[in-house]
Amino acid sequence: MADMRAATLGVGGILTLAGVVAYVASDAASATALIPSVVGVLILVCGWLAANESRRRHAFHAAMVIALLGALGSLMNVAQIGDLIDGTADRPAAIVVSLIMFVVLVAYLVIGIRSFINARRTR
Repeated sequence: MADMRAATLGVGGILTLAGVVAYVASDAASATALIPSVVGVLILVCGWLAANESRRRHAFHAAMVIALLGALGSLMNVAQIGDLIDGTADRPAAIVVSLIMFVVLVAYLVIGIRSFINARRTR
Protein backbone atom coordinates (compact mmCIF):
# COMPACT_ATOMS: atom_id res chain seq x y z
CA MET A 1 0.00 0.00 0.00
CA ALA A 2 2.97 2.32 0.36
CA ASP A 3 3.30 2.22 -3.42
CA MET A 4 -0.33 3.27 -3.79
CA ARG A 5 0.21 6.18 -1.41
CA ALA A 6 3.28 7.29 -3.38
CA ALA A 7 1.32 7.03 -6.63
CA THR A 8 -1.53 9.03 -5.12
CA LEU A 9 0.76 11.80 -3.92
CA GLY A 10 2.63 11.80 -7.25
CA VAL A 11 -0.53 12.05 -9.34
CA GLY A 12 -1.89 14.78 -7.08
CA GLY A 13 1.34 16.72 -7.42
CA ILE A 14 1.50 16.34 -11.20
CA LEU A 15 -2.08 17.52 -11.67
CA THR A 16 -1.68 20.42 -9.26
CA LEU A 17 1.41 21.57 -11.11
CA ALA A 18 -0.23 21.08 -14.53
CA GLY A 19 -3.16 23.29 -13.54
CA VAL A 20 -0.95 26.04 -12.18
CA VAL A 21 1.26 25.97 -15.29
CA ALA A 22 -1.80 26.08 -17.54
CA TYR A 23 -3.23 29.01 -15.60
CA VAL A 24 0.02 30.97 -15.76
CA ALA A 25 0.59 30.09 -19.43
CA SER A 26 -2.87 31.35 -20.32
CA ASP A 27 -2.09 34.69 -18.62
CA ALA A 28 -4.75 33.89 -16.02
CA ALA A 29 -7.39 34.36 -18.70
CA SER A 30 -9.67 31.64 -17.32
CA ALA A 31 -10.04 30.04 -13.93
CA THR A 32 -11.00 26.79 -15.68
CA ALA A 33 -7.29 26.26 -16.38
CA LEU A 34 -7.03 25.46 -12.66
CA ILE A 35 -9.38 22.45 -12.89
CA PRO A 36 -6.46 19.96 -12.97
CA SER A 37 -5.12 21.65 -9.83
CA VAL A 38 -8.44 21.23 -8.04
CA VAL A 39 -8.50 17.53 -8.92
CA GLY A 40 -4.83 17.26 -7.96
CA VAL A 41 -5.31 18.89 -4.56
CA LEU A 42 -8.26 16.60 -3.79
CA ILE A 43 -6.14 13.57 -4.67
CA LEU A 44 -3.24 14.94 -2.60
CA VAL A 45 -5.56 15.27 0.40
CA CYS A 46 -6.55 11.64 -0.07
CA GLY A 47 -2.88 10.68 -0.19
CA TRP A 48 -2.18 12.55 3.03
CA LEU A 49 -5.19 10.97 4.72
CA ALA A 50 -3.90 7.55 3.66
CA ALA A 51 -0.95 7.97 6.02
CA ASN A 52 -3.36 6.99 8.81
CA GLU A 53 -3.89 3.22 8.74
CA SER A 54 -7.53 3.46 9.80
CA ARG A 55 -8.33 5.93 6.99
CA ARG A 56 -6.18 4.39 4.27
CA ARG A 57 -8.79 2.24 2.59
CA HIS A 58 -11.40 5.01 2.45
CA ALA A 59 -8.83 7.56 1.31
CA PHE A 60 -7.73 5.42 -1.63
CA HIS A 61 -11.30 4.68 -2.63
CA ALA A 62 -12.11 8.40 -2.51
CA ALA A 63 -9.02 9.15 -4.62
CA MET A 64 -10.13 6.61 -7.19
CA VAL A 65 -13.62 8.14 -7.40
CA ILE A 66 -12.09 11.60 -7.84
CA ALA A 67 -9.77 10.21 -10.53
CA LEU A 68 -12.65 8.58 -12.37
CA LEU A 69 -14.74 11.75 -12.29
CA GLY A 70 -11.75 13.83 -13.38
CA ALA A 71 -10.99 11.51 -16.29
CA LEU A 72 -14.61 11.54 -17.41
CA GLY A 73 -14.77 15.32 -17.05
CA SER A 74 -11.69 15.81 -19.22
CA LEU A 75 -13.14 13.73 -22.06
CA MET A 76 -15.02 16.70 -23.52
CA ASN A 77 -11.74 18.43 -24.42
CA VAL A 78 -9.87 15.21 -25.19
CA ALA A 79 -12.50 14.43 -27.83
CA GLN A 80 -11.29 17.55 -29.68
CA ILE A 81 -7.80 16.12 -30.24
CA GLY A 82 -8.49 15.97 -33.97
CA ASP A 83 -9.02 19.73 -34.06
CA LEU A 84 -5.71 20.18 -32.24
CA ILE A 85 -3.89 18.00 -34.76
CA ASP A 86 -5.31 19.75 -37.80
CA GLY A 87 -4.76 23.20 -36.26
CA THR A 88 -8.39 24.30 -35.99
CA ALA A 89 -8.79 24.05 -32.21
CA ASP A 90 -10.28 27.10 -30.52
CA ARG A 91 -8.46 26.43 -27.24
CA PRO A 92 -5.42 24.25 -27.96
CA ALA A 93 -3.93 24.69 -24.48
CA ALA A 94 -7.13 23.42 -22.87
CA ILE A 95 -7.03 20.32 -25.05
CA VAL A 96 -3.39 19.63 -24.20
CA VAL A 97 -3.91 20.06 -20.46
CA SER A 98 -7.08 17.94 -20.59
CA LEU A 99 -5.17 15.24 -22.46
CA ILE A 100 -2.41 15.27 -19.85
CA MET A 101 -5.00 15.09 -17.09
CA PHE A 102 -6.84 12.24 -18.81
CA VAL A 103 -3.71 10.14 -19.40
CA VAL A 104 -2.40 10.66 -15.86
CA LEU A 105 -5.76 9.83 -14.29
CA VAL A 106 -6.38 6.74 -16.42
CA ALA A 107 -2.88 5.46 -15.59
CA TYR A 108 -3.61 6.11 -11.90
CA LEU A 109 -6.91 4.26 -12.16
CA VAL A 110 -5.14 1.25 -13.67
CA ILE A 111 -2.52 1.30 -10.88
CA GLY A 112 -5.24 1.67 -8.27
CA ILE A 113 -7.40 -1.14 -9.61
CA ARG A 114 -4.39 -3.46 -9.72
CA SER A 115 -3.52 -2.47 -6.15
CA PHE A 116 -7.07 -3.19 -4.99
CA ILE A 117 -7.02 -6.60 -6.69
CA ASN A 118 -3.66 -7.47 -5.12
CA ALA A 119 -4.83 -6.31 -1.68
CA ARG A 120 -7.94 -8.46 -2.01
CA ARG A 121 -5.88 -11.51 -3.00
CA THR A 122 -3.53 -11.15 -0.05
CA ARG A 123 -6.35 -11.00 2.50
